[in-house]
Amino acid sequence: MGRVALVTGGSRGIGAAISTALKDAGYAVAATYAGNDEKAAAFTAETGIKTYKWDVGNYEACAAGIAQVEADLGPVDVLVNNAGITRDAPFHKMTPQQWQEVIDTNLSGVFNMTHPVWPGMRERKFGRIITISSINGQKGQFAQANYAAAKAGDIGFTKALAQEGARAGITVNVIAPGYINTEMMSTIPEKVMNEVILPQIPVGRLGEASEIARAVLFLASDDAGFVTGSTISANGGQYMC
Repeated sequence: MGRVALVTGGSRGIGAAISTALKDAGYAVAATYAGNDEKAAAFTAETGIKTYKWDVGNYEACAAGIAQVEADLGPVDVLVNNAGITRDAPFHKMTPQQWQEVIDTNLSGVFNMTHPVWPGMRERKFGRIITISSINGQKGQFAQANYAAAKAGDIGFTKALAQEGARAGITVNVIAPGYINTEMMSTIPEKVMNEVILPQIPVGRLGEASEIARAVLFLASDDAGFVTGSTISANGGQYMC
């Protein structure tokens, strides 16, 4: 296929599944990470996917990192904005730092990554921007005012940018996962999982990272050229909108 895909937060969890699926589909893939050098190195050793370290909350770091990826692999055709963090707290206890860190990574990070690749996509008349939002950006969540605001902002950003990119051959879409079976979910006590979380999900199970990756593959493909400004809700029926 020869196209280049860049996946933020692409060496762990959902991001790792996305990076691997894109590589298996024939894309040249670069994955970014923020801090865990050991896991990034292990991911590269296992998959052959090169990893790059930078903070998506820093515009200059994103511009420099993208320039390096493009020097190594070629112009970015597919950008998957997957990097995200949580700093949960009830609002009356939430600090300005907790608010800002989440906004910087989960919302500003999407701007910081998309803005540098946008001119090239417009010039080449092709591009795929896919942002991983969250069910909690659609419905809200207790103790996640920062996270829900950022993830809802990602959806608004997508709908606006899709209108700008449409005539330039660029599609811009969102996937909003529900509860996905990742390392983070494994820390939840079994009682909480069985009595609180699973009963909320009509299909009766957690989603798999590979299911999110398959949705990304579709949105990245030529077959999805008529799909833009859309939000794919992958949550097992937990929230329908």
